[in-house]
Order: sequence, then C-alpha cells, then structure tokens
Amino acid sequence: MNEQEFLARLPPWLSHWLGYRASPPQPLPKYQIWLWSFISAFCGLCVVQAIFNYSHYFLDRHVPGIIASYGASAVLVYGAIESPLAQPRALVFGHFLSALVGLCVTKLFSLMPDEARFESLRWLAAALSSAVAVVVMQVTETTHPPAGATALLPATNDAVWQLSWYYLPVVLLSSTMLLAVALLVNNLQRRYPVFWVAPVKPRPALPRAEPK
Repeated sequence: MNEQEFLARLPPWLSHWLGYRASPPQPLPKYQIWLWSFISAFCGLCVVQAIFNYSHYFLDRHVPGIIASYGASAVLVYGAIESPLAQPRALVFGHFLSALVGLCVTKLFSLMPDEARFESLRWLAAALSSAVAVVVMQVTETTHPPAGATALLPATNDAVWQLSWYYLPVVLLSSTMLLAVALLVNNLQRRYPVFWVAPVKPRPALPRAEPK
C-alpha cells in the first residue's frame, strides 16, 4: 500500500489536511497563489518566533528568536509548495540532518588544543559542515536548500554554538511548526504536501499492440 492509498482510507476531514485529493485540484489564479503564499509565510514565521520569543522555557535557555535558515524554508514551503524540495520529508529531515552534521563537524574542530586556533578555523568548519550536509541530504533524498545554512550556523553563529546539542530539538520544533502551519493554510485552497515520503511513480505505459 502506497501513501496515497493509505491517505484515501482516512476520513475525508482528516485526509484533506494531509494533502490527499481524490482528483487533482483546479489551478488557482496567480493573484490567489500570491495571496496565500503571503498569508501562510507570515503565519508560519510568526508562530515559530512567538514560541521562541515568548516562552520562558526557551528564553531561559537563550534560544534565538528564529533560526535564520527558516526564512528561506518559508519561501519553499509556502511559495513553491509543489516542489520536491518543499515536501515534509525534505523540510524536517533536511534541517535535522544538517544541524546534526554542523554540530558534529564544529565540535570536532573545537577539540583543537587552544581556543584561538579553533576560532581562527571556524570558517573552515562552516564550509565543511555545509559540504557534508549537501552529500548527506543527497544520500538520504532529503535535499532542502535552506538546510545548508542550518549546517553553517553552529560554526558561524555564537548563539547557536552556545546551544550545543540543544540546537537539534530547536531545529526539529521549528520544522514541525512550519509544517503544521503549511498543512493548515496551504490546504485551504491549495494542496500540500504533494507527497510525504516519496512521490507517486507513474504507472508504466502499456505496450502498443503490433499490427498484424
């Protein structure tokens, strides 16, 4: 059973908000697409920032108001919703794996004998983090371009570096909130996601009968 068949078995009030449509949705006029892109991006980024800026739990841990790479994610998740790069698998796992790579690489560099040496080579850690993250996303088929910046941040941003391993749940929560808003707002008149795990493969064409 593929994911579309699974979604089709769910109640319509649920499957609709998970991106399932029995038939392809009608294309919207461009001005409606622009309007919904604006509304969804505004709502999604507001939700993420409200959580981190007003929750004492995160304020006490000095979590930044938003991880900057999520501004770029909003462009994809709310403005290019049919792109494979904008689907939930890429959004969630692309950011998470890139954050993990960025932390691991930067922590390896931090093992240098003295702090000054580490500080002088953080630029190299940043470049290596993004390069490794690109390959990891390719291998896992979770390519999400904004996640390249997520990999950079532990090496280039002191606030993120101070979070240490706590950076991972912050990234995971940010992705989840962006996705939750996308499922709600993008499905009012559009359809999101196109797929959750893998795109539906087209059925192979039947061979033509040879004329006798």
